[in-house]
Amino acid sequence: MISKWNYLPLSPEQDAIKKKLVRELSLSPVLCELLVQRGVTSITEAKKFFHPQLSDLHDPFIMNDMDKAVERLDRAMGGKEKILIYGDYDVDGTTAVALVYKFLRNFYSNIDYYIPDRYDEGYGISKKSIDFASENDFKLIIALDCGIKAIEKVAYAKSKGIDFIICDHHMPDEDLPDAVAVLDPKRTDSAYPYSHLSGCGVGFKFMQGFAINNDIEIKKYLYPLLDLMAVSIASDIVPITGENRILAYHGLKQLNTCPSLGLQSIIHLCGLKNRELTISDIVFKIGPRINASGRMQSGKEAVDLLISKDMEGAKAKSENINQYNEDRKKLDSQITNQANEIILKNCKDLDKRKSIVIYNADWHKGIIGIVASRLTELYYKPAVVLTYSNGLVTGSARSVQGFDIYKAIEYCRDLLENFGGHTYAAGLSLKEENIPHFINRFESYVSENILPTQMSPQLDIDINIEFNEITPSFFRTLKMFNPFGPGNTNPIFCTKNVYDYGTSRLVGRELEHLKLEMVDSRSENIMNGIAFGMHEYNDHIKSHKPFDICYTLEENTHNGASNMQLMIKEIRPSE
Repeated sequence: MISKWNYLPLSPEQDAIKKKLVRELSLSPVLCELLVQRGVTSITEAKKFFHPQLSDLHDPFIMNDMDKAVERLDRAMGGKEKILIYGDYDVDGTTAVALVYKFLRNFYSNIDYYIPDRYDEGYGISKKSIDFASENDFKLIIALDCGIKAIEKVAYAKSKGIDFIICDHHMPDEDLPDAVAVLDPKRTDSAYPYSHLSGCGVGFKFMQGFAINNDIEIKKYLYPLLDLMAVSIASDIVPITGENRILAYHGLKQLNTCPSLGLQSIIHLCGLKNRELTISDIVFKIGPRINASGRMQSGKEAVDLLISKDMEGAKAKSENINQYNEDRKKLDSQITNQANEIILKNCKDLDKRKSIVIYNADWHKGIIGIVASRLTELYYKPAVVLTYSNGLVTGSARSVQGFDIYKAIEYCRDLLENFGGHTYAAGLSLKEENIPHFINRFESYVSENILPTQMSPQLDIDINIEFNEITPSFFRTLKMFNPFGPGNTNPIFCTKNVYDYGTSRLVGRELEHLKLEMVDSRSENIMNGIAFGMHEYNDHIKSHKPFDICYTLEENTHNGASNMQLMIKEIRPSE
């Protein structure tokens, strides 16, 4: 399906900034336009963008309650109290638990960690975990990537003499839990200058504050754990801007030079050894394997792997987790097919409806989030997939670009037992009898608030460019825009009136891909490109008719040689 191609030129004010950067940085106008699009307006900001420095991380004590959290942790360690580190079962939660546990075990041994069972306990802080803490004499629980809405659970823990420190990054309600400290940059009263930290990021800031307060060498004990931060930031799809850019940049450096044994074993298993790892490698290969543990079995196994101290043990654990991922992929495909059958069979008015909500009591709870993502990609509508677990209907919601699904779920809150999440992903639970009411209420909100452009494929072009502007020097500088991700996406270029050089051809087992060699109308530069699954354009291209392409620039490494390649996003005949 051909998307609508969108290109928004710079405003006159932005164009003036671009010209200023061209003069000051001696970079091409194209690169300076990309910088302006990313909010870079001065030579100082450009230096910070191209060379992120850990010294530019914010003071952790700006975050509300940081002083209280550090003081309570100091008191617990000074009094030799048992401390339980608690986290969600997804990648963000398990990396957060691993980071805090690995850091603290350098200085304290009376600690343990706890990951709730997705099926038995569900998302967030569970009563079962508090009972476990009470029975085993834990006096302090550090909750990571969850807890911001756990008002009743924190009160229950307090009645048993257990204190909580909440480290979360989800949207809070008006009332906060009565914890010793609630660290969350999204608090409405937050003074913290960056609100998009991952759950692991909030845990990192807590440990940074603790280290500063206790004169602990951060470079020696905390920065080596930044590989976990990179995995968290990439997997939780948080913006790679501001503080996250610094953490992701240095986290990738750690991941590429000296990863922990657990991550090293996953890297080997993914076939990524001896190559430079990127955010995409984490999103599509490393993250799903860690996530599969919590989806299919137990998130605790993921933490066991991430804190491994010996390579043989790490290898065995990573092989188990890899098998969970293979099982997950089969189940994912099966449930997605069943979901599509339900939609096509029962939704006669699918074209009129602005959302999708489907329910099957037998579906695997650990897969429904992935299935919801598949449905949004297929139908370009916000999707909620529901199943039955532990006496309640539980669901995962996913959104299309630009639509805040958290607000849509929040609009239905009186029908729900629990909910939480972000702009593009949310979780919820409700009673079975409320499903029809929820479907109608959710559809009503989506219909009134979603824009037509959000329900059709759109391709946002960063800049139009000629082939003669793509030089080795240009590509070297472009690579310094990494790490790419939300808020700093890999730039999509558009070149119009492109022609086959005469050597483009179909490739692939079924000749389904196009290997392109192209020139444009302004130069004789021959550019190589690959267009996966676009065989239908072969006749047009070979007829020597002009065509337009949208693409990203990638480094293609083969047999030790490295060259630049256009990764084609879409092709269309030139007007």
